Amino acid sequence: MPRLPSPTAALLARIVLPRTPLRLHSFSTTARTPQLTRTMKAILIKGGTGPADSLYLGQEPTPEPSKGEVQVKIKDFGLNRMDILQREGKYPLPPQASKTILGVEYSGVVTQLGEGSTKWKVGDEVFGLAYGGAYAEYIVSPEIMLLAKPEKLSWVEAASIPEAWMTATQALTLEAPLKEGQNVLIHAGASGVGLAAIQIALHALGAGKVFTTCGSDEKVAFLKNLGHSDRLHVFNYKTQNFEEEIKKIDQGVDLIIDFVGTQYYIQNINLLRLDGTLYFLAFLSGAKFPEGASIAPILGKRLTLKGSTLRSRSAEYQYALLKTFESKVLPKILDGTMQAKVHDVYHWTDVIEAHKAMEANKNSGKVSHRSMA
Repeated sequence: MPRLPSPTAALLARIVLPRTPLRLHSFSTTARTPQLTRTMKAILIKGGTGPADSLYLGQEPTPEPSKGEVQVKIKDFGLNRMDILQREGKYPLPPQASKTILGVEYSGVVTQLGEGSTKWKVGDEVFGLAYGGAYAEYIVSPEIMLLAKPEKLSWVEAASIPEAWMTATQALTLEAPLKEGQNVLIHAGASGVGLAAIQIALHALGAGKVFTTCGSDEKVAFLKNLGHSDRLHVFNYKTQNFEEEIKKIDQGVDLIIDFVGTQYYIQNINLLRLDGTLYFLAFLSGAKFPEGASIAPILGKRLTLKGSTLRSRSAEYQYALLKTFESKVLPKILDGTMQAKVHDVYHWTDVIEAHKAMEANKNSGKVSHRSMA
């Protein structure tokens, strides 16, 4: 099992904790009396970019909150595919992002307030999104980009919610709103965003039929366990033609949430009904239109093609999104109607292993880490 390189064996002897046999993917820090330090431990990348094996434990200046910000001591942080792309130098960073530390979601405790910050107090338990910097002991955040951590949520669960569930909420409510009774196709259904989107469509928005794709029979079974077999239809894209299978059940869909890009483009266009929307969140198979793609069906069916990223949005936009999530989605997570599925939890020293597991598409749900203590 790969372990993080460290400056000295003595250091590791002091800080490495026994790995707990949890069946979750998460990173976290343990509670301690807040102390302001000039430097903190963080997961860094040798040379700035590289493979998973280039990740290592290092030291970075402890961030101090500016006006309207708070400092948070991180308990747990989530792993996302954008972290892998950023590690490889393939992700365009927004100007607010840390250039050295990965990580866009976390849970933790407020340890310091910046000038004019009134929303939180020291000791408050919070979770939220970040522009970057969550693979560390401390982070600073605009105070409006945080939510209070409910008692019902563990640190791991809270850290595993923000990126996936906010992205799904953004797609289905703000950017490509799904209306009650409409059909939706959600690709990469076993991913963190996919799982969130499926449940939001079924339980919060009243979708007619929800179709989804994944890459193994194990993931098909996992997704079918979400229930609602009369409305949820799952396909293994490696063994089934999802376009043909969907057309056997209905005449098409009104909205498609796509992470794949080139490979699925023509099938997606074929499946969209009149006035349908194809909403891109990623392009894992490529960003170019495939051979044979035509503008004609876009005009003929009055289709909308749209894409967006959440990380580059302003703090004010993300605040509005957080409020939508807090009112429409979070209550259904807390009452058990929807579940924040966490695939596995890793100790922070196993970050290399966690990155490799996600690269191999082994996860069904979120991957998370326990941070430094």
